[in-house]
Amino acid sequence: MPDIITLLFVSTMVAVILLITGLLCLRLLDYRADKQLFDQLIASQPSSPGLFDPAMLAGLPEAAKRFFTFSIAPGTPLFTVADIVMTGRFGMGNIHKPDYLQMKARQVLAPPGSFIWQMQARKNLLRVSGSDSASWTRFWLHELLPVARTGASLDQRRSAFGRYVAEALFWTPAAVLPRAGITWTHLSENSARLTVSHFGLKQAVDLTVAEDGQPLLVSFMRWSNANPQRSYMLQPFGGYLSNFRDFNGFRLPTHVEAGNHFGSADYFPFFIADVSAISWPQHAGRDFG
Repeated sequence: MPDIITLLFVSTMVAVILLITGLLCLRLLDYRADKQLFDQLIASQPSSPGLFDPAMLAGLPEAAKRFFTFSIAPGTPLFTVADIVMTGRFGMGNIHKPDYLQMKARQVLAPPGSFIWQMQARKNLLRVSGSDSASWTRFWLHELLPVARTGASLDQRRSAFGRYVAEALFWTPAAVLPRAGITWTHLSENSARLTVSHFGLKQAVDLTVAEDGQPLLVSFMRWSNANPQRSYMLQPFGGYLSNFRDFNGFRLPTHVEAGNHFGSADYFPFFIADVSAISWPQHAGRDFG
């Protein structure tokens, strides 16, 4: 009988060790995929971009003209890939129980192609880490247990596309200057609609600006499953922008609060970010630390 008990114990321990080893290998593969995407997106940076000239704004709606004039100084190289470092809070709950975690994150934003956001968050003993991109959502509990893992479905791509088109408006304004696949339409004296089309995806985002062109808020209908039914549908998303700083000729917001059901009583700003650095890399990516 002791031999049987010993055999069961050893078998159980071997199974546990194999499971943990498998999970650790999967986590390492995720880190490798993150770095590859960071490097790939950074490599898409224009090597010799043109310089901003207000004459490029001819024919745009008045609010859009003021936005670009505020956001890009004349003569600024029109880099479209930004490397962004941020801290802040990430909500895991809802408007009634936000369950905010303290987070730090790095994002490379390369519209209209893609993005990657790599995050680490904590609250007391809880630790969550992982990344979000146009191709996946992968988050881990204590670097060992996968708690969210989706692949490159059409729903995932469509939802992600809405996110990074909106973020392009305020963090990579050079990427939304008028050209093929990008249109601007008039909404009011202080608002305009950006529409971006790229490889079968299309997203409209409304921008509201102040008299001097400073962006105040963005709003759009996002393809999302952040609802009680957990079903993908179009629903309001948006956020507020503030604390603008100059970054090598770009004037960009360093405080962003955004979330689902924007403009309604259920609005929940689950993403509250304070940007500490924005750069325009022209070389291979670096590891997140």
